Amino acid sequence: MNIRQIKENKKQFLPLLLLADEQENMIDRYLENGIMFVLEDSGVKAECVVTDEGAGVLEIKNIATMPEAQGKGYGKALIDFVAQKYAGQFSTLQVGTGDSPLTIPFYEKCGFKRSHSVKNFFTDNYDHPIFECGVQLVDMIYLRRALR
Repeated sequence: MNIRQIKENKKQFLPLLLLADEQENMIDRYLENGIMFVLEDSGVKAECVVTDEGAGVLEIKNIATMPEAQGKGYGKALIDFVAQKYAGQFSTLQVGTGDSPLTIPFYEKCGFKRSHSVKNFFTDNYDHPIFECGVQLVDMIYLRRALR
């Protein structure tokens, strides 16, 4: 398993990015300014994009694992890599996600705790309804994990 930073041509990973954020113009808001990592294990298995939000907060803007590689620890490995890499530079790792029975438990298993929410984020910012596990995503739920 190898994790490497992608500095150029980040859009080559668009199909993978779209698994986590299904509207390309939303990805365009953070992709070029974000720091992108790709996890490879006999091919690309997962990606993660993080941004400096100021005040010691590093935010995961996008994290996705290839469907056939899900449930094998690749997403957690990327989160742990980012947390370890930036522990001395940031105090908090945060992520915003929909209130989904798939994603919230995953982040909680990775050591995140609920922080706050932004009402109507998905309905106000996306041009179509977004569903996960049959649930329409409406509010953005933020979770945080302390970096040490």
